[in-house]
Formats: sequence, C-alpha cells, structure tokens
Amino acid sequence: MTSNHLRLVSWNINSIRLRLPNVEAFVAAENPDILCFQEIKCQTAEFPEKAFKQMGFPHLSVHGQKGGHHGVAIASRSPIETLETPKLCREGHARVNAIRVKGLELHNIYLPAGGDTPDPDENPKFAHKLDFVKRLGRHYGKFARDGVPRVLVGDLNIAPHPNDVWSHKQLLKIVSHTPIETEWLEKARKKGGFTDIARHVHDDDQRLYSWWSYRARDWAASNKGRRLDHIWTTEAATALTDLESYQVHLAWRGGWKPSDHAPISIDIAAP
Repeated sequence: MTSNHLRLVSWNINSIRLRLPNVEAFVAAENPDILCFQEIKCQTAEFPEKAFKQMGFPHLSVHGQKGGHHGVAIASRSPIETLETPKLCREGHARVNAIRVKGLELHNIYLPAGGDTPDPDENPKFAHKLDFVKRLGRHYGKFARDGVPRVLVGDLNIAPHPNDVWSHKQLLKIVSHTPIETEWLEKARKKGGFTDIARHVHDDDQRLYSWWSYRARDWAASNKGRRLDHIWTTEAATALTDLESYQVHLAWRGGWKPSDHAPISIDIAAP
C-alpha cells in the first residue's frame, strides 16, 4: 500500500487467541493496514497485544467481554483516535467499537445472530437482533449527511440479497435471511447514507458469500454459503475506495483450524 492508502480488513475470527497463528499468516501474506475483528471471545486484558505489536500493529482498540462471548477489536499500523461507542446493544454486550484513523471514521460491528426462531415474540434473541438493527439505523441516520468519510464493517449476521445465500427460497424462513431482517437491515443502511460495497461492485445476480457452516464436510465443494460480513461506506468514503479491490479472501476459510468466516477487505485512500 502507498502511504496514503489503507488496506482495511474485517474478519469474524471466532476466538482471537485460538486463531492467532491464522492472523499472523494472513498479515504476512496480505499486508493489511487495519484489522477489524469480531467475536474475539476474550476480555480486553486477555487480547494478545504483544503479538500484534510484533506484527506491526501497535495501535489497538479492544472491547472485550467476560465469559468468552462476543467482543470486537481494531488493530492499526497507524495512530488512532478512539471514538465514543454507539449504544446499539440493549444487552450491553461488547459488539461495537469505533476509531478515527488518517481522517477516516471506522465503525466495527458484531450484530447479534438472533437464535433459531425468527419470531421476536417467541425468541428474545431475535427480538434483540431486530432492536439492534433499528438502533443502528437510528444512530447512523443522525450523521447521514455530515460529509464524513465513514466506513462501517463487521459481521452483521444478515444476508440481505437473494444471491447472498446459497438458496433464497430455502432460507426465507431461516434466521439471517428472513424478510424482516433483510428489509430492516437495508432500511438501516440507507438511513445511514451507506453504500454496500460488495453489491456496488458486483451485480445482484452474482452469488457472494463470506460464511460457510462448520457442519459441511467439504464447505468449498458444497458451497452453501451466506454473505454475513459487510463493508459499508458513506458517499465521501465510497469516493476514496478502490472499488475493484473488494475481496473475500476464500483461502482463509480453509487451512488450520479456520474461522467459519472468510476475511473481507477493501483498499481505501486517506482523505
């Protein structure tokens, strides 16, 4: 990357301590500038800070949680300013953190999965998920026209388009692709003035996935994926983004003890 460009990565790592070797290999191969992790599954003090400094990422924003649940982190080669955490989670989970780096605002989000039953009256986890989406739209809607180059990334646990899942018809009643989830997420995105980079680059008829279940014996052969991981940009940030750089790093879904999510990335210029 040139000095005024940043390679920005989002990755649900599914335990940062367990998969630290995967991260080290990824950094060596892909040379990212900023890493945004979801589901770090550790407390803030347990985050492997020393290892990240050795990899060249001395600037960290970590929001961990007790009990091995949730947690988000941002690791940067360049100095960062930690921003106030948006209050999107009514349960107080560690699901959001935000920074400013080289003039860019970066918001890292791990949206609740929502359990198995897509009924907010019967399933409190699903009700929590919908509430989170509603809060997301309400919060970022306040800043939609402020002209700030803002990037929102993360595991949003919703695949909004028909070709973001392996079978639109079969998954319409499955949490992550139900009509209420997809409609609410799209409303929230538009309310915040965000562009969905993946769908901005690729036609709607192209299948795009970032997650494949551990249950599949051969995830690549069956290819029953979903696009749960997202990069959204405001108009000012979209103008700075190298659109052709958008990538789902499929190779990192495989290998040694992988996460069930592949990393996704863009290259973006500093304003």
